[in-house]
Amino acid sequence: MQNSDLFWNASLEELKRGYIEEGNEYRCLLCGEKTEKGIIYPDCGVLYEAERYMSIHIENAHQSVFEYLIELDKKLTGLTDHQNRLLRLFYQGKSDSEIQQEMGIGSASTIRNHRFVLKEKERQAKMFLTMMELLKDKDQHAPPLVAPHKTARMVDERYHVTQEEKEGIVKKYFPQGSDGPLKAFPPKEKQRLAVLREIVQRLTSGRTYGEKEINEVLQTVYHDYVLLRRYLIEYGFLDRKPDGSQYWLKK
Repeated sequence: MQNSDLFWNASLEELKRGYIEEGNEYRCLLCGEKTEKGIIYPDCGVLYEAERYMSIHIENAHQSVFEYLIELDKKLTGLTDHQNRLLRLFYQGKSDSEIQQEMGIGSASTIRNHRFVLKEKERQAKMFLTMMELLKDKDQHAPPLVAPHKTARMVDERYHVTQEEKEGIVKKYFPQGSDGPLKAFPPKEKQRLAVLREIVQRLTSGRTYGEKEINEVLQTVYHDYVLLRRYLIEYGFLDRKPDGSQYWLKK
């Protein structure tokens, strides 16, 4: 299962700690990094067992699960820019008066009202999650949907793709299999998204590619590798240095 799928299928407790237990391993839900049970991992002169080291990894690589989640696109979090900023300041432990002064809005009572609104949002989210969990037992006709990747930049109707639709698109555009060449670059957004998802599986997470290296990988997929590179960046799969000298998968 891809790390993005693990992320969206994780329980609330798993998301809060940022990793899951998979057999003999612990896997970071934020980037896919793994640690193996029975192995001792060093960090700053201290030795850690696998699970504790995974927590250290999250601190070192992502600061915290909160910092990672708050950076996600607002279409994924459902937060407005204003709510996003408030949550950041609340997480930093600032008082209502400090937040009011920093944001320059209303008064301390205004900030307390914002806290109330966010608590209401939390209660509503709990009710909605509970209903959706109960619905799973009753709705036998809901097709499995492909979850959006965590680094998606524009989450809209193009992401409304069922697993069956995705498989059909991949079969159409990769007639020799998903490891083979791309027959043509799709004209429709949903098709492009499905195709790009397959292409990124050929890239290694955590590795930095030079411009020549990334071009060579993409050229094995399709002759217009510049087109693929551009869309991988546009859809939030790939990131690069401003001068285009280095590329890497976004986490």
